[in-house]
Amino acid sequence: MPIRIVQLGSPRAPGEGLRLGTVRRPPRGVPKEEFARRDFYDVWLPNLAPSADLMAQGRAAQDEKEWAAFRKGYLAEMKQPDASHLLDALAALSHQTAFAVGCYCENEARCHRSVLRELLSERGADLA
Repeated sequence: MPIRIVQLGSPRAPGEGLRLGTVRRPPRGVPKEEFARRDFYDVWLPNLAPSADLMAQGRAAQDEKEWAAFRKGYLAEMKQPDASHLLDALAALSHQTAFAVGCYCENEARCHRSVLRELLSERGADLA
């Protein structure tokens, strides 16, 4: 049952399962009780989101060099024990149950979820 990497707020795919939000902040203007119903997320995992400063750096990246600097910083954050253990758990769970992880960015290639995909793959996760 593979992990799907998704844009939060997009329609859920059939069989997607639980949706995990790897974002620093909840969606603006959406009541908490509507997060799941509006296809944002069922469970919030801010531990897998970039720090606020790093997120600003990633959003401001204009070229490959700046994006590479963001990526390097995010990889360093994900090596911290809490994040690393959580990634290990998600990779293991991907072999048992369906779920999705995501964030709000439109373009996955310039989003931390592209790096999450790599980190989960390195841990042997079953990815869609």
